[in-house]
Amino acid sequence: MSRVNKITKTPPAAVEEALLQLGRNIRTARLRRGMRLEDLAERVGASRYVMSDIEKGKPTTAIASYLGALWALGVMDGLEGVADPDKDMEGKTLEKARAPKTAAKRRKALDNDF
Repeated sequence: MSRVNKITKTPPAAVEEALLQLGRNIRTARLRRGMRLEDLAERVGASRYVMSDIEKGKPTTAIASYLGALWALGVMDGLEGVADPDKDMEGKTLEKARAPKTAAKRRKALDNDF
């Protein structure tokens, strides 16, 4: 029996809303291109049921399927900025706080004999 991941069973509201919005966006992009659900599924290499789950924003659907749909629709622009470490201001602040304040002391005297 497989274990149910807590995030997929009861995702936080922000996660749930983001998935719903992503699903709506994928559906809109598909319809604007005049594609049937089956056409998108074929391009992605998944079943039409998986594509339907994506458009519903189901949290149990694999992220690879979501990304595959975005790729097949040609709307992956901007994903390179997701979780960009250079834009992670909180992470940078925490890293800086843990950094040593001074350089480490030398353990051994330098030998100037070349």
